[in-house]
Amino acid sequence: MNVALWLVLLMLATQLGAALSQATQHWCVVLVGLAAAVLLICRQFSLFRWKLFVLVVVLGGLLLRSLTGQAATPTPLDPLQFVPSGSDQIPLVIEGRALADAPVRRERCQALLQVNHLSGQVLDGRTELVVDPCHQMLRKGASVRAQGQLVTPAVASHPLLPNPSKRLAARGCWTQFRTKQVELIHQDHTPLADGRRRIATRFQDLAGEHSGGLLAALVLGGAQVELSSELKEAFRVAGLSHALAASGFHLSVLLGATLALTRRVGTPLRLAAGVGAMAVFLALAGGQPSVVRAVLMGAAVLLIRERGSRAQPLGVLLSTLVLMLLVNPSWARSIGFQLSAAATAGLVLSSQPLEQWFLQRCPHPWLRLLAPAVSVPVAALLWTLPLQILHFGSVPLYSLVSNLIAAPLLAPLTLAAMILALLTLMLPTAIAAVVMPVLIWPVQQLALFLIALVRWMSTWPHAQLLTGHPQPWVVLLVVLALLPWALPSLQFWRWRAFPMLLLATLMQAGVQLSDEVMLVQQWGRQWLLARHQGRAALMSSHGDLLSCQLAQQLGHGYGHQRLDWLVVMDPVASEQIDCWTELAHTVRAEHQGQPPLLPGQRLQSPGLMLRPLHGQDRRWNLRVNGQSHRLKQSSGGALRWDHAG
Repeated sequence: MNVALWLVLLMLATQLGAALSQATQHWCVVLVGLAAAVLLICRQFSLFRWKLFVLVVVLGGLLLRSLTGQAATPTPLDPLQFVPSGSDQIPLVIEGRALADAPVRRERCQALLQVNHLSGQVLDGRTELVVDPCHQMLRKGASVRAQGQLVTPAVASHPLLPNPSKRLAARGCWTQFRTKQVELIHQDHTPLADGRRRIATRFQDLAGEHSGGLLAALVLGGAQVELSSELKEAFRVAGLSHALAASGFHLSVLLGATLALTRRVGTPLRLAAGVGAMAVFLALAGGQPSVVRAVLMGAAVLLIRERGSRAQPLGVLLSTLVLMLLVNPSWARSIGFQLSAAATAGLVLSSQPLEQWFLQRCPHPWLRLLAPAVSVPVAALLWTLPLQILHFGSVPLYSLVSNLIAAPLLAPLTLAAMILALLTLMLPTAIAAVVMPVLIWPVQQLALFLIALVRWMSTWPHAQLLTGHPQPWVVLLVVLALLPWALPSLQFWRWRAFPMLLLATLMQAGVQLSDEVMLVQQWGRQWLLARHQGRAALMSSHGDLLSCQLAQQLGHGYGHQRLDWLVVMDPVASEQIDCWTELAHTVRAEHQGQPPLLPGQRLQSPGLMLRPLHGQDRRWNLRVNGQSHRLKQSSGGALRWDHAG
C-alpha cells in the first residue's frame, strides 16, 4: 500500500480505538499503538518535521471528535430532570411528536417521542412512550397527548439480557413514559415514512405475511419492516441475515440494473440515473450505517468510473468509513456498521485472491465456474466470523452452502421487489389494484420458494454452532489467526498462526466446560442456570412467553443448544409449553397448585440434580458436581438463595 492508504488506515484506527475504548487500560493500549504506528509510518515514508506535526494534529483532532461525539448527555430541559424521586409516582400529562412508527407488538406500542410539554412545562428532550394496552399503530409524525408515569428505564442485570437503559441512551433518551391511552392531537405529513409503510403493507396484503414481508425487507431493510421472529431466526441460523438488512448487495443490484439500462445514453444522463437510484435507495432504506456506507462508496466509485479512471476499492472503503465516523462517531459501536465494514473489507481484500486460489486447485472446468460464487461468501465469512462470535456467540455452520444455494434467487428477487415498490408508489390506486396482484404473483412464488429453502437449511443437523460469548482478547486471538488466511501478503504466517487459534479454542472450551451456578433477576422474574462440564439445567420463577424467550437467550448465550432439564415454578407455563419444550429435553412445571416435583422425586442428569426438601414447602436442594445449593420460593413466586439451611 502507498503512504496515502496507510495514513487513511491510521486515521480509521484512531477513530475506532477512541470510540471503542471503555477503560483506562484500553486508552493506554490505543495511545501506545498509535504512537508506534506513527513512528513506523514516518520512518518508512520519511514524514518528518511539519508533515509529522500535521499528522499528529489530525490524529489528535480525530481522537477528540470520537471521544466527544460518542453519546449525548441530558440537558437541563430533558424529561430526566423531572422524574419523580423515590416511590412517589405522580400522574403527569405529556405532549410530544412521535419520531418513528410504533407498531402493535403483543398488545403494546413503543415509540420514541420528542417531548414538547410535560404537565404544562416546556421541555426539549426525548422519552420512550410505552402504551399498554395498545390496539392501533402510532405513526411517525403524530402529535399526541397522554397521561401516565415518567420513569427511568430498567438496567440489565446480566449482559445477555435486554438493556432498555443502554438501548435508549444510544438514541439520546433516558426516560420512559408509561400510559394506557393516547390522544392524537395532529398527524404531520411524512411522505418518506408513508411511502415505506405503503410498500410494506401492500406487499404483505398481496403476497402474504412472510413472503410479502421478505419482499419488503429486500427493498426497505429488515429494520423498516415487521418480520416474524420465526422467519428472522431461520435466516440467521442459515447464515443469510444479510439478505434482510439493507446493504451494499441491495444497492449493487439496483445500481447495476440502472447503469445497464442507461449504457447507451450520455455520461451526464447515466450519472444522473445512478445518483437518482442511490438517492431512492437511501430514502427508502433510511440512514442506517450499512446503507450510508453503501451509498457513499457507490457514489465515489460511480464518479471515478464515469471520469474514466480506475477506483482503488480499499481507498474508497477506508475514506468512506473515516468520513462516516467523523460525522457520527457513535456508529463505531453499531453492530450493523461493524459487520458491513468487515464484510466489505473481505470482498475488497480477499475475494479476488481466494478466487485465484480456487481456480488453481480446481481440476474440473465445471468446478472452476463456481470459483467466483464461492470466493465472495468465504471472504465475507472470514472477515465477519470474529464479530459473529463476539456479538452473537454463534456461528452458522452451513453459511457457505446456504449462500451458494440462495444467491441465484436473491438477486432477481431483490430487483423484482424494487420494481414492484416503485410501481406501488407511482401507479394510481385504481390501476395498482388491477395490475399489482398479477405482477406480484410470480415474485411471490419465488419468495415462498426461498423461504422454504431457508427454513429447510435452518433445520439441518447442528446448523448453528453456539460458542458462547468469549472475552474480547480471545476474539483478538481469532482475528490474528485468521488474518494470514484473509490477506495473501501474510500467507507465510498461515500455519504459524494456528497455535493462536488453538489457544483461543481451548480457552473458550475451558469456559464452556466449567461449573457455575448463577441466579439472574430482571423485571420481577428470576432464572437460575446451573452448568456442569458443558451440560446445563434451568429453573424459572415465571412461565410466560417473555420468561421463556429470556431463558433461551441465557442458555444460548452460554453455548447450550438444549438444556438437560428445566423447572418452571408457574402454572402459566402450560400456556407456553411449546416454547419451553424447545429449550430442554425434560420440562416440569407447576400444575393446578401442585409443585413441579413432589417429595421423593428428583430431576437428575450427569453432575446436576434437583429435589424438593422433605417437610419444607417451596424449598429445594440443587447439587452441581456434588456441591449443594439450597433455594426457596417466596409466596410471590420469586426464587432466592436459602441461607437458613
